[in-house]
Amino acid sequence: MTKENKFQEFKNVNKIWAVGSLHSQLNSFQSIKKYILSNFEEGDKLIFLGNVIGYGSKSKETITEIINLRFDLMAKYKLKNEDIIFLRGAQEEMFSKLLQLQTAPNPIEIIDWIFSHGVDQTLISYNFEPSEFRDIASQGTIQINKLTSKLNTKISSIPGHKEYFSNLKHAAFSVSRKVLFVNRGVDISRPLSAQNDCFWWGYQNFSLIERPYNTFKRIVRGYQSNPYNDLENSKSKILCTLFRQPLTNHKVLAGIFSADGEILELFESN
Repeated sequence: MTKENKFQEFKNVNKIWAVGSLHSQLNSFQSIKKYILSNFEEGDKLIFLGNVIGYGSKSKETITEIINLRFDLMAKYKLKNEDIIFLRGAQEEMFSKLLQLQTAPNPIEIIDWIFSHGVDQTLISYNFEPSEFRDIASQGTIQINKLTSKLNTKISSIPGHKEYFSNLKHAAFSVSRKVLFVNRGVDISRPLSAQNDCFWWGYQNFSLIERPYNTFKRIVRGYQSNPYNDLENSKSKILCTLFRQPLTNHKVLAGIFSADGEILELFESN
């Protein structure tokens, strides 16, 4: 991935709709989708803040659903590709490691770690058994490559899925650079181009930020591990977190923002 396409700049913005981590909660997403379709307007943009997949049992179906929403909005409002985007979250990053398992120096350890963090459920949604990957992980590069090739072929056979994984952005921002969208965190001591994987793995003490990050007055993120986040209190802080722990909570959080970072509305699934 080149530096030029890691980030997305939203131009000519009316409002920016942002959807927090779905974690394959397809039923919860349906009410969010319905609200977006009923209230989206000319000049609006839409961003999914990563972790669309993982943990839940409907990863494949959830990707298809957000792709369908994208097509519906693009057709109705004559949107460009860059008006609706998807960020890379930890779940997408871990799944990409699985797709390239044959290149890993320690495939057994990789499998154990990512499966313990919900990636096994994404694999199951594509009709593969996690035990297949556990068994093959110790059999060498050639055998692992055969299995990952089958998984990649399966993903490519489903309309839009290969393109989804190939076009994930690291972060997005308005042309005014007043509002920044990330999956989990950002190191405010570094420029955006030097963040490495902070966007989806987070950064220590990120939740304690009380001052703007360069020109960004608002940072909107789609995931956090702190169980004490408060959606309403986010309105008066630099940060706005569109996710509520614990992971067993099936609610999906979303928000609407101005190009200058003002929170216009925060809402959650039924």
